[in-house]
Formats: sequence, structure tokens, C-alpha cells
Amino acid sequence: MTTRAYDAGRLVMMLKELCLPTIARLWLEFAERSGKDGWQATRLIGALLEHELVERAKRRIERHRAESHLDPTKTLATFDFSRCR
Repeated sequence: MTTRAYDAGRLVMMLKELCLPTIARLWLEFAERSGKDGWQATRLIGALLEHELVERAKRRIERHRAESHLDPTKTLATFDFSRCR
């Protein structure tokens, strides 16, 4: 079986099409590191997917926070629980 080499532009285009912006941003750095450190393919893919999931979670939280229109300065530390009785 032969391996197919992809150029960087094509990889980025495919990752954007698949809506994987974090992997599109990090893949080259991780590919270089995996080449130097001799990572197995599963480790490279796992590391990239892990970063993608973390970034998605951060973006989701920020999106929900913005959509809530809540005052970002209010926290549980400043909440007056005595008014709940």
C-alpha cells in the first residue's frame, strides 16, 4: 500500500471544510514534533483531536456566556443568599 502525501494548503482546506479549526492551526507544529520524537500516528491524531475538543468546549462556554447577557462581574461570591429565604 502506498501513502498519499498531501500538501499543506490542501490539508488546511480539508480541515476547514470539516470544521476543525484548531487542528488546522496546530497540525504542522504537531507533525514536526511527532517526526522528531517518533510518535505513532495514533498519538499524533489523539493529541490533535484532544486540542480540538478543548478549544470547542472553550468556545461553547464563551458563546453561552455571551448569549446569556448576564453581568460578567457578578459571581457566586457576590450573591446575596439571604434574599432567597
